[in-house]
Amino acid sequence: MKILLKNLVILLSLTTAVLLAGSCTSDEETAVPETTAPEKAGLETEDLTLCCNLDSLPVEPLSQAETDALLLMREEELLAGDVYTAMNAVYHVPVFNNISKSEQQHTNAILNLLTKYNLEDPALNHQPGIFVNQDLQGLYTALVAQGMTSRIEALKVGATIEDLDIKDLMDLMETADNQDIRLVFANLTKGSRNHLRSFSRLLILSGGTYVPQFISPELYAWIISTPHERGCING
Repeated sequence: MKILLKNLVILLSLTTAVLLAGSCTSDEETAVPETTAPEKAGLETEDLTLCCNLDSLPVEPLSQAETDALLLMREEELLAGDVYTAMNAVYHVPVFNNISKSEQQHTNAILNLLTKYNLEDPALNHQPGIFVNQDLQGLYTALVAQGMTSRIEALKVGATIEDLDIKDLMDLMETADNQDIRLVFANLTKGSRNHLRSFSRLLILSGGTYVPQFISPELYAWIISTPHERGCING
């Protein structure tokens, strides 16, 4: 996981350098076209608190892998929200504002698990853009730098984050057997698939493209070719 994040940071830094070198044309970039309901793009229709009724599931022994997974995803979901907030402040595209709110639900769902298992919250005194996990700190810096180069690059950053989230959550679910953790991660993965659909749609409408970096091309193709998923995953 650490090697994956470090390699991504290096790749993003190189990409940003190339984009900055060619940024003289960015002022002429076509604006993102409005979607059918742009003010709702990326909004989740389900309350994750209700989807993931943790009180109904037992407290089970927690492995070190499960502990590490919760600590990572607590900050990874915060990273997503912080990046989207930064992008929204610059570009004012509704999808960033909407998905940043959804990411708050996601990180709160992880916090509920930390509380249930009496684990210390690594983001207890979280400040936007500041992370205990230094790999995530480097990733945040690289993603924001890339996103600041243009609106299309900002949308690519959004797709990159959701791509990474899906991959991490899928991998982490393979190491977790606690019912409540698997339930939360399954619902977060569904949410990230929906977010990836939103970013990919806007990228296509804007004349941009996204090439998946973490999930398989086949999974990515399936995600963006299928409708937004509704309802809760309950098992």
